[in-house]
Amino acid sequence: DEATDPSISEENWECIQRFCDQVNADTEGPLSALRLLAHKIQSPQEGEALHALTVLETCVNNCGDRFHSEMAKFRFLNELIKVLSPKYYGIWSSEKVKSRVTEVIFSWTVWFPQEVKIQDAYQMLKKQGIVKEDPKLPEDKILPPPSPRPQNSIFDTDEEKSKLLAKLLKSSHPEDLQAANRLIQSVIKEEQEKSAQVSRRANTISEVSENVRRMDELLQNYRRHELSPDDQDTLQALSQRCEKLRPLLFRLASEAVADEEALAEVLQASDKLSQALGQYRQLVASQ
Repeated sequence: DEATDPSISEENWECIQRFCDQVNADTEGPLSALRLLAHKIQSPQEGEALHALTVLETCVNNCGDRFHSEMAKFRFLNELIKVLSPKYYGIWSSEKVKSRVTEVIFSWTVWFPQEVKIQDAYQMLKKQGIVKEDPKLPEDKILPPPSPRPQNSIFDTDEEKSKLLAKLLKSSHPEDLQAANRLIQSVIKEEQEKSAQVSRRANTISEVSENVRRMDELLQNYRRHELSPDDQDTLQALSQRCEKLRPLLFRLASEAVADEEALAEVLQASDKLSQALGQYRQLVASQ
């Protein structure tokens, strides 16, 4: 009640931290806390609901896997959905509260990708038109750290960042939590870019492999004079596409310089592509 008191405008961080400590100390702490928080988040008083959401996010930051496991169940997620749904409390919940609830659920889809129920709940909100587009998380938004973090996370490889984040998250000062969030968001962006790079590399190598395989088949038929006019067009189109893939592979190789295994994959794909194009030029283009 003190941590979510609607009569105070600023968060009572000392009280919120005591609440988190109690959650961690009690065997049934996560379950009891989420039941209480759901009730407060559904409050018709905007201030009480917003304070409760701050407490919820702080618990996610500080209360570990047991809390994460309970909050990711439909039992609790449904209570958050009720705040947004016009069939329940959405008709009188303030826009500010609904916006915060949407941000909370969306931030969890980012940090807990392994929790299928969170993903399903958020997609259902989008499908029903309750959430029109992914929210842009503000800089002072308190995001939970991933648990477990993805393998090879930047926080795992950069000890200095990891220590700084741990220090900031333990602080009860709002400015430190804001700094932690900015650090988390910068790492999210960096890891998303790295993930996109890996995906782009895998897709390109897969396309090269398929194109080379198909070109080899068509060139064998060409040698036997068994190539139909349609197949001749296909072969020409494949050669043109492969020519366009060459500079892309060169760029991927430049990106993968620090990763020996990835670089070897790209170079192997490049060799196969060069061989296929060489055969095409020798057999077809020269004639």
